[in-house]
Amino acid sequence: MSNQKDSIPYDEDDAVKFIQNYIPQEIKEKYSDDEINYIIDIVYDYYDEKGFMNEDTDEDAVVDIDEDEIVEYVLKNTKKDKINNFSSEDISFIIQGELAYCESIGIFE
Repeated sequence: MSNQKDSIPYDEDDAVKFIQNYIPQEIKEKYSDDEINYIIDIVYDYYDEKGFMNEDTDEDAVVDIDEDEIVEYVLKNTKKDKINNFSSEDISFIIQGELAYCESIGIFE
């Protein structure tokens, strides 16, 4: 993720809509748009903490995204925020949906 991301039209509302369409129906019924956006925010905190969002990161660098590690990070933060209604399986689907949204708008190119 590099300076190029600044020119890519990432839209939080579109991302949430995309994720709502991506995840299975039983998960879709559990979480509001705000809750999904909350998870996305934590995921981006993870990316920032790992240095994936740094502007000085080499554009050609390969970024290895460990989904299990992201899920653990999200769960740790939801517990810290005293929001414990997310399961690791649900978070995994939301993360997969967010990654699919990023792929669909060309962030990983």
